[in-house]
Amino acid sequence: MSRFKFLTSLFLILCSQATWAADTTPSTPPPPSELKQARALIEKKDWAGAADVLGSFTRSNPSNADGFNLLGYSLRHLKRYDDALAAYKKALTLDPKHRGAHEYIGEAYIELGQLDKAKQHLDALDKICTFSCEEYRDLKKAYEMASKAKNN
Repeated sequence: MSRFKFLTSLFLILCSQATWAADTTPSTPPPPSELKQARALIEKKDWAGAADVLGSFTRSNPSNADGFNLLGYSLRHLKRYDDALAAYKKALTLDPKHRGAHEYIGEAYIELGQLDKAKQHLDALDKICTFSCEEYRDLKKAYEMASKAKNN
């Protein structure tokens, strides 16, 4: 099969799957109101308020990786790195392919000067994101800037 025919066939298959997917309803339920509230607090950079909401949320929803990821994000902005790392690690235990948790824990490690650990999460994102993704690009940019700064 010629390369052109192969690529055309692949394109048609992908388009037909996208059309089929557009006719389905999402299987993921909307986020709980506490996560919406926490995201609003994060948007306002109210890290302590978000951490309080998310701490309560994760205690009552101990299997919600998004909650732990956002908790880690809020705690990192409060410079509570040990607690932030613990929250990110919990998110990744619940969902090893959680792109946001990989990005944010990588950024935390960069802030702590632990570029080798940040690189591990960058590599994980490279595998998770088949054709790149925003989380990979953001962490890669932060990693490269930190590496450059360290070498100068």
